[in-house]
Amino acid sequence: MTDLRINHDTLVTLHFTLKLPNGDVVDTTLDKQPATFKVGDGSLLPGFEQALFGLKAGDKRSFEIEPERGFGPGNPQNLQNISRDQFDEMELEEGLLVIFQDAAGGELPGVVKTIHETVVEVDFNHPLAGKIITFDVEIIDVQAA
Repeated sequence: MTDLRINHDTLVTLHFTLKLPNGDVVDTTLDKQPATFKVGDGSLLPGFEQALFGLKAGDKRSFEIEPERGFGPGNPQNLQNISRDQFDEMELEEGLLVIFQDAAGGELPGVVKTIHETVVEVDFNHPLAGKIITFDVEIIDVQAA
């Protein structure tokens, strides 16, 4: 273990857990190999990375990441009403994740928010948008990149 602290030119190995305010775990590495990334490589959102700056191997911390520093506040324009007949014979329920095809042929996930008689409101925001995320970390190793 070195005393090198996390900054822009470091390679970091850590265990992490992402939790919602109610305590539900969204993602964790505790039951698998720790994650390794180079600061700035896009593996972590900038707000999560910045919370780690100054930490060193052996440190354990818990951070609350506000939506503006995490997955964003959510955009009302990403709530779309789609004609119910676009769902064929699909059994719809609120909270259902549906994969749509975007104009470029890629996949675009959306969550069914509300089901009306003729339209279905679908939320295309990131599922964690607008949520405060608890970011628990245990720094395993920090190396010069």
